[in-house]
Amino acid sequence: MPTKLNDDAVDVKLSELNELVTDESLWVREGDAIKKTFTFKSFIRAFGWMSQIAIWAEKLKHHPEWFNVYNRVEVRLTTHDVDGLSELDFMLAEKMEKFQ
Repeated sequence: MPTKLNDDAVDVKLSELNELVTDESLWVREGDAIKKTFTFKSFIRAFGWMSQIAIWAEKLKHHPEWFNVYNRVEVRLTTHDVDGLSELDFMLAEKMEKFQ
């Protein structure tokens, strides 16, 4: 079972995650979650990215909350089992950045 990260650990992880960002949209903390909006060139690219991430989410057994409209995907990550953020959230966020 994952472990809830304390605020200091979340701040460090969020800073490290944002160093991987290659577009203009950074990850931000929102309470017990992190979120980001990804923008793609087309709907098919957004959907293709979601399909790739879905495979990783299944491997990690950690599923994102996300919402897609045309070329935009809004992502919110939290670990419900610990009522907060865990290492799983940042692992999945890193995969999202690498496949963007």
